[in-house]
Amino acid sequence: MVKAVFAGSFDPPTNGHLDIIKRASGLFESVDVVVSVNPEKKTMFSEEERVQFLKELIKPFGNVSVHSYKGIIVNYAKEVGAKVLVRGVRSANDFGYEFELALMNQNLNPDIETVFLQSKEKYAIVKSSSIKQLAQFGGDISRMVPSIVADALKKKYE
Repeated sequence: MVKAVFAGSFDPPTNGHLDIIKRASGLFESVDVVVSVNPEKKTMFSEEERVQFLKELIKPFGNVSVHSYKGIIVNYAKEVGAKVLVRGVRSANDFGYEFELALMNQNLNPDIETVFLQSKEKYAIVKSSSIKQLAQFGGDISRMVPSIVADALKKKYE
């Protein structure tokens, strides 16, 4: 049984995130989606809101669960017995950053592998920060985020 972890800030969760979750759920016995909590980082949505979004969005996937964690994600993986960290990659820039992160995680725990899942082309430009900015100015984000997220963003900017 191979357990995987897909971690991120998910502020907010996007259709790109959901695509990676769906694909990871087909590759691994179980997947923990982890809302990484960094007290230094200012987020639009609270930890609880992000967890609730994801709990609603993962309902179709029986082998996926949602958690939050304050700390180094490779430590979370070790604590829960996961052998794989899943990372989504949209571009060459993403890959460079993620590659360096994977090397650091490998140094912290060589027993945990990092698997990169490339973004589907239609999600390559979907970035949480861009979505928030677009929503702020009333732009159409309906193809970038699930409807519950689009509604929540609209309420934040009213």
